[in-house]
Amino acid sequence: MAVPSVLALSADGVTPPSRRRRSAGRWLRSALLNVAAVGGVLCLLWVAAALVFHLSLIMFKTGSMSPTIPTGSLALVHQVPAAEARVGDVVTVDRPGQLPVTHRVVSVEPAQDGRARLVLKGDANPTVDPAPYDVATVREVLWSAPGLARVVVWLGSPWVVGVLTLGVAALVTWVFWPRERGEQREGRERGGRRRRSRGRRRVDVAGFRT
Repeated sequence: MAVPSVLALSADGVTPPSRRRRSAGRWLRSALLNVAAVGGVLCLLWVAAALVFHLSLIMFKTGSMSPTIPTGSLALVHQVPAAEARVGDVVTVDRPGQLPVTHRVVSVEPAQDGRARLVLKGDANPTVDPAPYDVATVREVLWSAPGLARVVVWLGSPWVVGVLTLGVAALVTWVFWPRERGEQREGRERGGRRRRSRGRRRVDVAGFRT
């Protein structure tokens, strides 16, 4: 004799609003947690790549490399020995007591101890830089995007960092906050229904065998 199924529905056959709200809350909680997890993994991958491949980001505050790299651009750079620089490369060199400069290589001459003497020129400048740069390493520009420097500056502002920190803390608290009694009861009911369903299947299989 078949056992009638027990449906977790209200009298009119519609899922109660409270249960729909709990289901939506679980879905939102899971989605936000997945987004946070993906963001954390991407941050870890970036840190690992930066350490292994000597990558870093630089921002352009002037237009000396316009129109190739306009003011406000963000660039991805890779540290290499200065002797590996080639004419036409866009590189960043450090200057003692001054800000680094990022210009295009015009000429490269070998120097002592594996160093190189570079003559650089900004694309927007009429002449080369006043003096050559005697350096051991340079940071070669691999990629750049206009306007992203403003986004990085905005994300680094104290109030944005504070809001993001509070948001992450609130998300973690919400995700790991103890579930409501109704949600716990619903979980127990689902477990009971699954056990009863498995029991009915075992009985059916046993009946067929006899």
